[in-house]
Amino acid sequence: MITIKSAHTTQDFQVIEQLADTIWREHYIPIVGKPQIDYMLNKFQSVKAMEEQTANRYEYYTAFYEELPVGYLSIKPETEHLFLSKIYLLSSYRGKGIGKTMMQFITEKAKNYNFSKIRLTVNKYNVNSIKVYEKMGFVNVGDIIIDIGNGFVMDDYEMVKVI
Repeated sequence: MITIKSAHTTQDFQVIEQLADTIWREHYIPIVGKPQIDYMLNKFQSVKAMEEQTANRYEYYTAFYEELPVGYLSIKPETEHLFLSKIYLLSSYRGKGIGKTMMQFITEKAKNYNFSKIRLTVNKYNVNSIKVYEKMGFVNVGDIIIDIGNGFVMDDYEMVKVI
């Protein structure tokens, strides 16, 4: 059974922080290197960072598979679309329909906000994720480079899905 629950307490964010540490290190160190991942985990996925983000309209949710936390997502309503800030799933739980359920949940959230588009950014070298997003109907609309400080940048594609 797959469930998605709102995350808004310190305890919820501690669970997500642990998930992020596992997922990001496994997935992104080969793409951008350990120093950038150490920096990004602290800057974007620490309990403190998530508390600050939720104060700025970001919403966090934890995905559970048979009551076990296995992934998380974060969205933010913007002017003309829903921004999908984060969607992550432990590698050992991929292929069980959890990611699909998470994306359906995000689509419903977008509709609830009366948006017809979902926007996300994805690292240009994250080839497998790009393929998954394209399969889900997202279209690459261009490059986006964001300076995140400490000498690091996020070198991404911006992708949009019309719902």
